Amino acid sequence: MITLHNGGVYLLNGTTIIDEGHQAAAAIQAETGQSITKEEAAKNTIAYGILKAHNTSGTMDKLKLKFDKLTSHDITFVGIIQTARASGLEKFPVPYVLTNCHNSLCAVGGTINEDDHMFGLSCAKKYGGVYVPPHQAVIHQYAREMLAGGGKMILGSDSHTRYGALGTMAMGEGGPELVKQLLGKTYDINMPGVVAVYLTGKPQKGVGPQDVALAIIGEVFANGYVNNKAMEFVGPGVSALSADFRIGIDVMTTETTCLSSIWQTDEVIREFYRVHGRPEDYKELNPGQVAYYDGMIEVDLGKIKPMIAMPFHPSNTYTIEELNANLLDILDDCEKKAQVSLDGAVEFSLKDKVRDGKLYVDQGIIAGCAGGGFENISAAADILEGASIGSDVFTLSIYPASMPIYMELMKTGAAETLMETGAILKTAFCGPCFGAGDTPGNNGFSIRHSTRNFPNREGSKLQSGQIASVALMDARSIAATAANKGYLTAATDMDVYYTNPKYHFDSRIYANRVFDSKGVADPSQEIKFGPNIKDWPAMSALPENMVLKVVSEIHDPVTTTDELIPSGETSSYRSNPLGLAEFTLSRKDPAYVGRAKEIQKAQKAVEAGQCPMDAVEELKPVMAAVNAAFPEKKFGEEKKAGLIGFGSTIFAVKPGDGSAREQAASCQKVLGGWANIANEYATKRYRSNLINWGMLPFLVPEGELPFANGDYLFIPDIRKAVEGKKTQIPAYVVKDGALKEFTLGMGELTEDERTIILKGCLINYYKG
Repeated sequence: MITLHNGGVYLLNGTTIIDEGHQAAAAIQAETGQSITKEEAAKNTIAYGILKAHNTSGTMDKLKLKFDKLTSHDITFVGIIQTARASGLEKFPVPYVLTNCHNSLCAVGGTINEDDHMFGLSCAKKYGGVYVPPHQAVIHQYAREMLAGGGKMILGSDSHTRYGALGTMAMGEGGPELVKQLLGKTYDINMPGVVAVYLTGKPQKGVGPQDVALAIIGEVFANGYVNNKAMEFVGPGVSALSADFRIGIDVMTTETTCLSSIWQTDEVIREFYRVHGRPEDYKELNPGQVAYYDGMIEVDLGKIKPMIAMPFHPSNTYTIEELNANLLDILDDCEKKAQVSLDGAVEFSLKDKVRDGKLYVDQGIIAGCAGGGFENISAAADILEGASIGSDVFTLSIYPASMPIYMELMKTGAAETLMETGAILKTAFCGPCFGAGDTPGNNGFSIRHSTRNFPNREGSKLQSGQIASVALMDARSIAATAANKGYLTAATDMDVYYTNPKYHFDSRIYANRVFDSKGVADPSQEIKFGPNIKDWPAMSALPENMVLKVVSEIHDPVTTTDELIPSGETSSYRSNPLGLAEFTLSRKDPAYVGRAKEIQKAQKAVEAGQCPMDAVEELKPVMAAVNAAFPEKKFGEEKKAGLIGFGSTIFAVKPGDGSAREQAASCQKVLGGWANIANEYATKRYRSNLINWGMLPFLVPEGELPFANGDYLFIPDIRKAVEGKKTQIPAYVVKDGALKEFTLGMGELTEDERTIILKGCLINYYKG
């Protein structure tokens, strides 16, 4: 079904695979009649060509990228624009689309989300952007329909910014990276590795894009095979897939932790652009005659079976056939894994969902950028033709990804077919993907064609004793399950005639409703601020020396951004930095906020010219020990500003998987966080978020930690270490009146990143 190659691979003429080795050169010569080095062949990938076209650095080792377009939604664009405004924004230098698909509900969590929407509209007018009103389209569907273009690059403040199937290299990053683009700066990364995804065969009837995506994720997530690399989809199997099918696989590449994705293009994609009224945006993309890849994932599409990703991660995958055959054993294993993810905070069970030997599901949802496409929903309608979802617990909700898709489903009759079954059709909204819609009852089990199934993605609250869980599946098998009134069923087990209706895109909805400035700014436009939209608090520059208190210690194998700052009801506070910060780690470590605020009092005292030990009593023995070991520092005697800083840090084994949300870092910063300490960082984007908020991305080797939660750490001359480009920094655990030395790693920092940390955050960096 799926094979991973060990080491590099050459792809010849798009069809012949040669593993890197001592005989590779001879095989290439025999096949193509040419001699080529690995370095030359690496330039023949599609990804290399697009990155080169957007690089401004003059060297392909250290990329400085400028993107063609930007896009954000209403959980992220307020903070991004506020940061850019504080840094000198005058107009949007490239097309910037502000969609409203996350905080679409009028009032959640005590704030009025429409205030954020009106902020966005006024900013689109003032700075020359595009504003897509609520319920019109989810961010990524609008980008596919209206923004993508062959050979282009798009940067979005949502982790599922992936338009590779349409020939566009797109990346999801934290808001500060978009701020840099808005201010004319660049996106700086080392040249990523490129891994080929070589497709052969044709999917079985009833197998959908989510099945293929989950099969790939299950093979590559845990081993980091594509971590921070570009995935390039090639091979004869590509032509067997429709545009919607390719899009459905592509959007899920985020869950592999890759950096970006790109596909070879053909007449199918040309037709996509023609249907959407943009034929000029098509570009044929293929690897060169001899292309070198840093790895290869071979996927035989014909052997993919309907898949399910059980709670609580998209990589926790099984075939539905395997699950049904070993039901109790797999459910028992999932329950045990869940207790690790949930820290045993609540009772959690799945085995009680078994009825007469079958798994009964409480809820089905087909939604958003992954599931809400025309083809997925049309296939679901074909499966459910003449059926009933029943009048028991099971419910089915369907969210078309855009109003043009919704309208076409009405024209083809698919909408009517689905509603007749008892299913509910709703407007374009990302809520089911991040926990702001369709929350099941306590211990409910939901199957969803959406992007993630982390703990709490369905909206449950551990601190309130409520837990529900999500499994990811393809729309076709969700529909098959609905046709069986909630009993888990693979779509391949049903004899269905798929109508495969042709899609017709009607742009009049957007023409009549979307505000498009055409890139013309109106400086006279006043920005509309709601009472929940707050400015960022002032942030200090990096001090010369630092005292950190460890205020949370997390030993899960991976810590998601959802656990660092929960999604769902917190969304309403994304425009209020201090208000949102109150939720930091609330579902993982509820005591975190109080601990962080307590040590933050010392930093506030320093900034006010007062004694930090008077503000935080427990610092007195800590500073006595530090001064005894470093008498030359004279802490407490000199009142020099910036001499010493006080703040908090957390330790997590591998933090930052999941969402691109910058608030996972910024919330720690506004509570006085100066650093994270980790064995490794799950994603490049989370590490970048830390840096952009002036936080130090420290590393320690795996194994026994030299400190524990509640310990104080002293890091002398930290500012000099950053200025001096040190990658190994001496630090001390302060305990029982003594200091014990250990080493903190830093990892590579660009010159800009180093300066941002020294200044204290990106806002300070741009202020000068």
